[in-house]
Amino acid sequence: MSRLTDLLRQLKENEPQLAQDLEREVAALADRRAFGLNFERHVPEAVELPGRTVRKGDKVRILPPRGQILQSSDEKLWQVVTIDRPSKTASLVALGDDESMSADLTDLVVVAEFRDPIYPGLVSTGGVERGGDKPFHTVINAENYHALETLLFTHRGRVDVIYIDPPYNTGAKDWKYNNNYVEGDDLYRHSKWLAFMERRLRLARELLNPVDSVLIVTIDEKEYLRLGMLLEQTFPESNIQMVSIAVNPATVSRTGEFGRADEYAYFVMLGLGRPQRVELGSDWITARGRTHRGDIRWDLLRRSGTSGAARRDRPGLFYPIFLDVATGSLQSVGEPIPLNAERKSVTAPAETVAVWPIRQDGSEGRWMIGPKALRDLAPKGFIKIGRASGETTPIYYLKPGEVTKIHTGQYEVAGQAADGSIVTTQGEVAAKSLPSTQWKVPAHDSTQYGARLLRQLLPDRVFPFPKSLYAVEDCLRFFVADKPEAIIVDFFAGSGTTTHAVARLNKQDGGRRQSILVTNNEVAADEQKVLRERGLRPGDSEWEQVGICEYITKPRIEAAISGKRPDGQPIHGDYKFTDEFPMADGLDENVEFFTLTYEAPLRVASNREFAQIAPLLWMRAGAQGRRIDDISAGWDVADTYGVLADLDRTEDFFDSMAKRENAATAYVVTDEDRLFESIAQELPEHVTPVRLYEAYLRNFEIESGRGAL
Repeated sequence: MSRLTDLLRQLKENEPQLAQDLEREVAALADRRAFGLNFERHVPEAVELPGRTVRKGDKVRILPPRGQILQSSDEKLWQVVTIDRPSKTASLVALGDDESMSADLTDLVVVAEFRDPIYPGLVSTGGVERGGDKPFHTVINAENYHALETLLFTHRGRVDVIYIDPPYNTGAKDWKYNNNYVEGDDLYRHSKWLAFMERRLRLARELLNPVDSVLIVTIDEKEYLRLGMLLEQTFPESNIQMVSIAVNPATVSRTGEFGRADEYAYFVMLGLGRPQRVELGSDWITARGRTHRGDIRWDLLRRSGTSGAARRDRPGLFYPIFLDVATGSLQSVGEPIPLNAERKSVTAPAETVAVWPIRQDGSEGRWMIGPKALRDLAPKGFIKIGRASGETTPIYYLKPGEVTKIHTGQYEVAGQAADGSIVTTQGEVAAKSLPSTQWKVPAHDSTQYGARLLRQLLPDRVFPFPKSLYAVEDCLRFFVADKPEAIIVDFFAGSGTTTHAVARLNKQDGGRRQSILVTNNEVAADEQKVLRERGLRPGDSEWEQVGICEYITKPRIEAAISGKRPDGQPIHGDYKFTDEFPMADGLDENVEFFTLTYEAPLRVASNREFAQIAPLLWMRAGAQGRRIDDISAGWDVADTYGVLADLDRTEDFFDSMAKRENAATAYVVTDEDRLFESIAQELPEHVTPVRLYEAYLRNFEIESGRGAL
């Protein structure tokens, strides 16, 4: 409505009677309140892009002189008409009127409105590699609306969990709308927050896997009622539950009010998405019935379920296991065969039978681990053979968590079975269960395991109200315990707790889950004032180095993975609860940090910005292994994907793709429909062809209309 009001105000200047008639009709419509949540969607948001080179046609703002505080007049938008590079000046015309002027380029900042199409790229700003061949976690420094548009190109419909901790709208300048902090006396504070959230939730919906996924949103009492209705309207087919989490045992005292001790978490479950039963400690439930005497758990070696379980999903995990016909024991392990090869073409050694990961419906599946890992486990007795059924004989293995229970003495090895697998004594086994909607667990104390834990990693840095690491870990565990390769997105990343929690979950069960975090490099309101008085602006190195992403998020994640603080000293203290070990041990994970860039579509289409587009192609292909950053040779093939730019090198490209069994995506740079189709037909069946740069450009042109809502 506020946008409509602005348009009517402009119309009054030229057509007062028409404006009056329209106002009357608008007032009548406003009285017809639809059932549900109603709010004003406001002028579409805009974001400043400090550091981005000013180009002809750009929308810009004129910055105040250095040392001065921003005024309301500084919010005016201008369009660049011409640029004189020698004098470093630009001719401008005001948007909405005929005013024109010139300004120094150094005093201009480019502005992107959310209704404008963007053409994003990514530039790497560092990383940590300790996870071997695991997929990379990624952290993107960007305005989160534009980052979500970017992820729609790389991960549309593929995300298992989105966990967000959005601004709580306290009225204490804790978030911005359209480049301005929203304060407590803003009459439109709540509707601005709803408009802000709705735009992002509509994009988040497109990222989630509609068959089986969950959106988790934490909030406090300021907006939980409005948020609940917004979630119901945005995800009408979902199953929604709200949980109360005790995050401050000491409570926050408030005059004349009850002390505040908890906050809320909404779980928006799509499709088959439901919380899984997990092992809960005594802090969650009473001791009675919490444990029982049980055997060690043997898991099926063949990947079960539907997501990522087919041979074509992981060709490198489709290989034969040869069993001795007489004893039923494991005799040897074969190598993966090409995707286009028939399994019957493999000849089993004499007196053995070849077992393959054949699913119950007769289709070809894949194993959970590779042949090398299987060869390592077998001599230790960690592989167990089921009842003989020819090539579909069930085979079981012990996951890292179960092996740990042997090493810690929870289960004792009592002997060896005929197939070579170990036989263990019974041990105390934690019963798996689901908690109630009231979570009162010491591990969720945000002071002890949020703020104080963060100080252990970053002793000289402060971040307001970080989440308890273990609270985030528990929220995720209920939905990814049985998804070792889950993709988790957090687009209000803050201090980076979500990546930290996902890395710990991976350590606990040997998972390969990956997180994608988005955070901007915003500087707190009070600190901004001090920096501006010193003559600094956004984009200056001294300003950027104290922003959230550079000062908190990146160093926190680097410290958690490396086990070392920013000063190089080992982190003091131990992790607690589910998995206790020294923080200085670090975590065996890979992570890369990026900053979002804004590219010119013509340069992208002409293949002149490949270096910036390259990380998007890598992420879309799984963010695993080597990234192709240069195609000056005309083509290249990495671990999971390939890029073909010179169509005269097609045969070389095909040969290399055929040798890379895990390469499942082929990006082909061409403007010709027929050429692309002919190349696509020649690719192996398990390879998905993607046309560049049509798929990229079309994605962002389609998505540009959403920001006007």
